[in-house]
Amino acid sequence: MNKRRIFAAFLALIMAGGFASAQGPKEVPLTLEEAIVKALKNNLNVAVEVLGPDMAEASLSRAREIFLPRVDFDFGNDRSESPSTWWLQGSGTSISKTLDYSATVAQQIPTGGSLRFSYFSTRSETNQLFSLINPYYRSALTFGFTQPLLRNFGTKITRREIRIARNSFRASESQLRSTLIETVYAVEDAYWNLVYARESLKVREQSLKLGRDLLAKTRREVEVGHTAPIEVLNAEATVAQREADILQAEALVKRSEEVLRMIVNLPADMPGEAASVVPADMPAFRPFAVTHDEALAKALLKRPDVETARANIDTKQVNFSFARNQLLPRLDLSLSYISPGISGDRILYLNDDPFTGIIVGKEEGSSWQALRDATKFLYKNWSVGLTLSIPIGDIVSKSNYALARIDLEQSQARLKLQEQQIALEVSDAVRSVETDAKRVDAYRVARELAEKRLEAEMKKLGVGLTTNYFVLQYQEALATARSQELKALVDYNLSLARIERVTGASLETRNITF
Repeated sequence: MNKRRIFAAFLALIMAGGFASAQGPKEVPLTLEEAIVKALKNNLNVAVEVLGPDMAEASLSRAREIFLPRVDFDFGNDRSESPSTWWLQGSGTSISKTLDYSATVAQQIPTGGSLRFSYFSTRSETNQLFSLINPYYRSALTFGFTQPLLRNFGTKITRREIRIARNSFRASESQLRSTLIETVYAVEDAYWNLVYARESLKVREQSLKLGRDLLAKTRREVEVGHTAPIEVLNAEATVAQREADILQAEALVKRSEEVLRMIVNLPADMPGEAASVVPADMPAFRPFAVTHDEALAKALLKRPDVETARANIDTKQVNFSFARNQLLPRLDLSLSYISPGISGDRILYLNDDPFTGIIVGKEEGSSWQALRDATKFLYKNWSVGLTLSIPIGDIVSKSNYALARIDLEQSQARLKLQEQQIALEVSDAVRSVETDAKRVDAYRVARELAEKRLEAEMKKLGVGLTTNYFVLQYQEALATARSQELKALVDYNLSLARIERVTGASLETRNITF
């Protein structure tokens, strides 16, 4: 009994699976907003460009490290042996030992100069005769300052790499915004084209149904002798033509769906690749009024490509200022101050005469005493210097200056040309919105008149005052009018999307931030 139940359940599952597969590919509704979100999440172009600002930010952080202090540590331990070559060294082998270490903190300042503070300590010991201090400790505190006064002077020079990296960061952000804007527009274009393709297919199917109904009616009338047989041929030819139109419309639907799938990258987010995407939104008429001057001002302010061009011009200006500065001679100011300290084990000789070689005692010292004396600034050692270097015939610097100047002028000219192109794009976009709005009204009236004409012709056909030939023509005219009205409405929505794209307002309009 249990086996029969299991078999029956298994058979029911198989039948249910077969029934589900017989239903054909399921339809997945997709709104325009969902399509845009999926595209921004899954589109491969966005996935590539989204990494650009991260890389540029890392380069900017690296450039800013120029003003971070640098700490250096040095350590050395030397031992040297050599045979004595002089009677003052004593007999046997001369041995010297040296242990030294230092710590330095260096800081570059925005004016182009650098500050340096260092601590140095050394310990020396030898077996040579007649030494007064052995071992010998020496410490020193050193303060140094160098400042270029002509070449490499000023914040524009020292912050050059930072400004270039910041402009690269701005350009990468603008490039990402441009990719997002283009992706949003591409989704809208593909989405509304798919809507038009599907609705156009429905219009063709409705037209085919009307043609078939008229064909069936005509055949019945021919059978009873109320209509000439030639009318059947006219109806059959029209039905065949409309069936061919449906095949073309179905192919357009598949092509439009594939384009939308590619842009949105649905397979990466939707497991059922065989599912048919069904737009859930329909084009609507939204009154929109904008002047050319308002749209142009917004475009010049918010267009990512304009921001990129301006960032590049700023980089060219930085390079030009640097190249011009490199034509100047070098005049560097240097300041230094050294405070030494000395200590060690002082050797006491008989009668304070080291030539006797008789040691009677020792006064011990240490490296801490040497450091203490250095920090007391007992000994003042300072120096001030100016170094002037005048290049003669510096061909490379002059060439770099000429190239930087030409590069800057070329970028400025390109920006002016780009602004002219933007003005033309804005004019076309504003004109398209105005024209498509009028087209929507005109084709709506045309469609309403076509419906009334077909309705009147059907009434005339019912009383025998016309033939199905004219009815078929009015049916085709109505199908064309419906298709044209839908196309005008789709074009109007695309014109709105286009003006948002050319003014750089697509992300702001849809509250998209990054």
